[in-house]
Amino acid sequence: MNLIETIEHRLAVLEPINLNIEDDSAAHAGHKGNMGGGHFNLKITSSHFSEKSQIMRHRLIYQALGDLMPQQIHALSIIAISPNDPI
Repeated sequence: MNLIETIEHRLAVLEPINLNIEDDSAAHAGHKGNMGGGHFNLKITSSHFSEKSQIMRHRLIYQALGDLMPQQIHALSIIAISPNDPI
């Protein structure tokens, strides 16, 4: 299982309606402080985020992925959306 598949598998606990993961690691090769982990952009829509602040949404994601940081994931940009969020 590659890292994106691992991330998808871990985030399945949030029952995502929509999940998009982009690996942006190539753009950050040699980045100071990066010990080899990847850079990822994550956009996820989940009913688990309903009535939760962005901080709480991010905490749910970090609970699922926490042990992958910082060795496998160096940077993670998150857009966490509830299906009830206004467009």
